[in-house]
Amino acid sequence: MTYPSAEIKRVGTRALIVDLPDLDAVMDWHSALSSDPLEHQTDVVAAARTVLVTFDSPTAATRAADRLRSFQPGRAERATPRDIEIEVLYDGADVEELAASLSMSRAELIEWHTSTTWVAAFGGFAPGFTYCVPEDSSRALDIPRRSSPRTEVPAGAVALAGDFSAVYPRVSPGGWQLIGTTRTPMWDSEATPPALVAPGDRVHYVAVDALAPSESSKRRQRDRPPRRPILTIDDPGLQTLYQDLGRPGNGNLGVTPSGCADRASSATANAAVGNTRTATVLENIGGARLTALAEAVICVTGADAEVTVDGRPALLATPVIVPAGAEVVIRPPSIGMRNYIAVRGGLVADTELGSTSADMLSGLGPAPLQAGDTVALSLTRPQSTNAGLTNPLRVTREGVDTVGVVRCVLGPRDDWFSREEVERFLSTTFTVTARANRIGLRLESDTPLEREHVGELPSEGMVAGSVQIPPSGQPVLFLRDHAVTGGYPVIATVISEDVDIAAQLPPGGTIRFELYSL
Repeated sequence: MTYPSAEIKRVGTRALIVDLPDLDAVMDWHSALSSDPLEHQTDVVAAARTVLVTFDSPTAATRAADRLRSFQPGRAERATPRDIEIEVLYDGADVEELAASLSMSRAELIEWHTSTTWVAAFGGFAPGFTYCVPEDSSRALDIPRRSSPRTEVPAGAVALAGDFSAVYPRVSPGGWQLIGTTRTPMWDSEATPPALVAPGDRVHYVAVDALAPSESSKRRQRDRPPRRPILTIDDPGLQTLYQDLGRPGNGNLGVTPSGCADRASSATANAAVGNTRTATVLENIGGARLTALAEAVICVTGADAEVTVDGRPALLATPVIVPAGAEVVIRPPSIGMRNYIAVRGGLVADTELGSTSADMLSGLGPAPLQAGDTVALSLTRPQSTNAGLTNPLRVTREGVDTVGVVRCVLGPRDDWFSREEVERFLSTTFTVTARANRIGLRLESDTPLEREHVGELPSEGMVAGSVQIPPSGQPVLFLRDHAVTGGYPVIATVISEDVDIAAQLPPGGTIRFELYSL
């Protein structure tokens, strides 16, 4: 099949989104770019009417944009479909209201959902979250999303949005209409493939009066690399996580790259103690107390916090020797949000999909550290130590507020807003609300932004730095654990380097967006 010249839009500086006519075209493009990636391509994410392609540099993205305008993929091979049954208890929070809005009874809505054969189109949003469409397109309904997404959708929630049906594999934010609950496990990272439903599979929802008890998954014993205990966590503060540079390239599984929220601070900490930039570190919010089990060399970077070793002050971004038995104290920061702790030799933790990063949206990776946990050292030989580094924190203090200014590229959906609203977005100082985490920052201002375009946006790929505008008009700025896809228009995308700044903004802090010229 021959496609017309594609419309290519920039997504920040390191990604492109390709608008396509239909889902078949999306599958063709996704298959071609997956089997034969472009130069310096890091991932390709299929969605309802778009393909998102990410790269490792702005230069690579610019070169790819020129090539993709005349790109002609071949026809994608369709896998042999499987038939999968999912038992559903139709007790969703939105089932009654949604049925009424569609001029249907609750029973009629359930009958429509269970009598429709659904075909899995693509993965996204979260691991195991597979977008399914009616096999018979004439049975499709146009289901509006909620005006403001929920901060927590229960695991196993069966939901509808647009012409899609899907199951939320675990607790996560989301704006879909909830119609029921299932206990069918949708994801097992130890399985091959890890997602229960793969593109092309046929899904049949079966109504039940009660759900059978869920079976605990039997996980294979993971290989545990050699390790040596080095630190005990006496107090993890508000949150302490293992982090590295994440698990890029798994968007087709619904897995976001994740990794250190502030990558510059993490890289600085590792460089200071002589580790590679990919070494595992601890990411801390709210301060922490640790005790050395053996002599260690550590470095703390990130938020502006007081650090002591056995009561003696230690400088940020500077390697310091911690004798065996000494206590390391990181006070709650005065400026910024997150601190990073690197140990010479590199920390070791259990990996999932090749990374030790704790992804708070998908649940992949090690659990948050608790008081009494032991942190171990990798037995890999460290590199030579670098010294004289500068802490890369790039947020400031104005009065009692932490303030960040981030650079952004408009789009890919700035055309959903009038020119006046775009200018207002760029001139507004937004406040970070208490609903802020590694997934993203919910922002607010006195006057919500208003869309010019009316209607629903088909779900499409997202990146760290995407600024979504839900119908409430209050922006959501995605951070490292963002959903792979989303269904609200992105007015602008923060450049990759400045996502670190956003990650250091605490609740109550403020943020301003400045236009970045490509």
